[in-house]
Amino acid sequence: MHLAYPAVLAVLLFCVGLYGVLARRNAILVLMSVELMLNAVNLNLVAFDVWLRDTLHAGQALTLFTITIAAAEIGIGLAIVLLVYRNRGTSDVDKLTDLADTGTLPDAGSASIAPSTDNPADTAAEQALRAREQTA
Repeated sequence: MHLAYPAVLAVLLFCVGLYGVLARRNAILVLMSVELMLNAVNLNLVAFDVWLRDTLHAGQALTLFTITIAAAEIGIGLAIVLLVYRNRGTSDVDKLTDLADTGTLPDAGSASIAPSTDNPADTAAEQALRAREQTA
């Protein structure tokens, strides 16, 4: 067996997964892209295990471990995505700003970084930038 065929397939799978992580905004599609990347790694592990004729089959054992971890990751990830969707009404990763830094400026006392605006389309980051420009 030539090692190049599964290696090229793994590279293509990994690149498609990487594009999905970087370009997609839906959290479920991002999770699916991460799974594609993990499957590309699994394909490489099994291909190198066969190519090296490893008697312990360490590549296949590592692949089983990776599949187990990926299953747990998908279970927890989907639970988080469903909870966020229930609370926020969207699974768009750009609109999820619950963990954004909205504390106070060190020299501003108790002034908030993100003042409320009349435009609901403003994101917390844009509000924070405007507030910093006003204080400077």
